[in-house]
Amino acid sequence: MGGTGWLRAAVLGADDGIVSTASLMLGVASASAGANQMLLAGIAGLVAGALSMAVGEYVSVSTQRDSELADLTRERIELSDDPQGELEELAAIYVARGVERELAVQVSAQLMRHDALGAHARDELGITDQGRARPAQAASVSAAAYSAGAALPVLAALVAPVPARVATLAVVAVLALGALGSMGALAGGASWRRGGVRVLLGGAAAMLVTAGIGYLVGAAGL
Repeated sequence: MGGTGWLRAAVLGADDGIVSTASLMLGVASASAGANQMLLAGIAGLVAGALSMAVGEYVSVSTQRDSELADLTRERIELSDDPQGELEELAAIYVARGVERELAVQVSAQLMRHDALGAHARDELGITDQGRARPAQAASVSAAAYSAGAALPVLAALVAPVPARVATLAVVAVLALGALGSMGALAGGASWRRGGVRVLLGGAAAMLVTAGIGYLVGAAGL
């Protein structure tokens, strides 16, 4: 995954951390729980969410890596069994991209003499060293991004005066979501205003719904 891809993944992970943790804390607070219970819920949500993100990302990327390894093993066998056929296959890829056939054959032959598997992995399978699946790295980035986002509402509630904890938490979370949404949009080449507003409104809606459910649960005495 390239630099832009990692940036977008980190922004999404932080967004998820903010929305999930802030919503959980607001839901607990709306159920008439004390300030300590709200903070405890936030910390528990941060830890549980970060671990869940890490495990989920590790499993997902591990599956992708296994698929890549299987493709490379199959390609290695095909290169051993039918090198001429594989050369023609690689040349056909370049011809389809607009290269003259004679030149495509020459380029394919040179690339295969240098690194046959690498050439086919890149141009036939779309597998590059930069884009290789790295489960541990993906899990670490996801957990760190989620934790960074989740820490914002927890810290906001922790440093704010007790009477203003809920309001401070909500304001910090909404502002952070707007900023991160804009960053994610810029990383993808989209409008930062539209991206920021979209994430801000979506996160605010999630927090309002959770707070409403917490209020109803508290009112029912459950």
